[in-house]
Amino acid sequence: MLPKQPVAAVVLAAGKGTRMRSAKPKALHEVAGQPMLRHVLAAVSPLAPAVQAVVVGPDMAALTAVAAPVPSVVQTDRLGTADALKRARDLLAPMTNGTVLVLFGDTPFIQSETLANMVAAREAGAAVVVMGFRADDPTNYGRLVENAEGGLEAIVEHREADEATRAINLCNAGVMAIDADGLFELVDAIDNDNAKGEYYLTDIVRLARAAGRRCALLEAPEGEVLGVDSRADLADAEARWQSQRRLQAMAEGATLRDPTTVWFSYDTVIGEDVEIGRNVVFSTGVSVADGATIRDYCHLEGAEVGPSAIIGPYARLRPGSKIGAEARVGNFVEVKNAVLGNGAKANHLSYVGDASVGARANIGAGTITCNYDGYLKHQTKIGEEAFIGSNSALVAPVSIGDGAIVAAGSTITKDVEAHALSVARGDQSNRPGLAKRIRAAKKAEKERRKKEAK
Repeated sequence: MLPKQPVAAVVLAAGKGTRMRSAKPKALHEVAGQPMLRHVLAAVSPLAPAVQAVVVGPDMAALTAVAAPVPSVVQTDRLGTADALKRARDLLAPMTNGTVLVLFGDTPFIQSETLANMVAAREAGAAVVVMGFRADDPTNYGRLVENAEGGLEAIVEHREADEATRAINLCNAGVMAIDADGLFELVDAIDNDNAKGEYYLTDIVRLARAAGRRCALLEAPEGEVLGVDSRADLADAEARWQSQRRLQAMAEGATLRDPTTVWFSYDTVIGEDVEIGRNVVFSTGVSVADGATIRDYCHLEGAEVGPSAIIGPYARLRPGSKIGAEARVGNFVEVKNAVLGNGAKANHLSYVGDASVGARANIGAGTITCNYDGYLKHQTKIGEEAFIGSNSALVAPVSIGDGAIVAAGSTITKDVEAHALSVARGDQSNRPGLAKRIRAAKKAEKERRKKEAK
């Protein structure tokens, strides 16, 4: 359900991510093949925000590019979360009423439904709504202190909490929904009287309560608000995401022979009655239609697999591959930027690149479409029901007509007309006894060299 009032979303992503030990901004690190920032923006999208902004650091042009078309603003001095929000002041100027969501670029599991619930709680009259979670180990987290009415009374940092407050396991996740009316009156009142000399947005709760305004909290599962601060956290996030996606795939009608060895991308589309073998990797841009089979040890990227097609084992589909219904791509076959028509087969040890293969055509073992001349790529066209014999080289640009046959071992450099037989190899010459004489001569030469070496 869309919010009743306008919504703005500000994603704080200026952190360097020092613990990642990376030149790449933290929010650019990927989970399931997509930068964490894009996961957050995708969660916000269903709320149809009137204003969006991403707060980046001064040296984060790559992050700005990933955020686009959402505008970015620069936090030059990194003086805390409240200071970061101030950088979006001009973009938020049209928000005279409604809700401003403040999120973080390193929380890839945040859910649209949770954000919608926060907005609804804010629209019910709260000045500030803070997302909390029940931590298994609350050490070092800020605690959310509730009042007698069940609202949020205060956020107390761990280092400042007494024993009773530290016993609370309801922790601050950092995500907030704030009333746009008077937002910067509160934010501008936040001071930096703390050990780090920074302006913390958490102080907004204290200021709102001091002004007599109600604050609320909303709980979410700890896994949903998982922040990624290190490479170990990133690995954990990937494992969590993959586990959820595997369960989703099976719930939607796919069979995973060994789920823990199947790896999906954020945009993988899997149909019903799809069978997926062991150690299969789906990179970005892959769709697999109903009834298809992906056998063991396959890697797919940017590929479309048609209904009841069979891929693998040990096959690689690269970007631009379109595999038709009931087509087969077998072991150690690589397909790139090529279309295989319905029922076409390339079952063994072949490379099919920059090509179109007609329906029911057969590509023999060891066939190569020679698509690159060192400067440019060229197309190979193979007609319907054509038969390409084993160990053939098709030197593009070249066309093989419908129903044509290319003899095994041929190097084809000219077009082959429909239903023709093409043989392009040297004549065979058999010389009786010559092999025996050659072996004897080679053996004698080998013995001579051994003696000379002594």
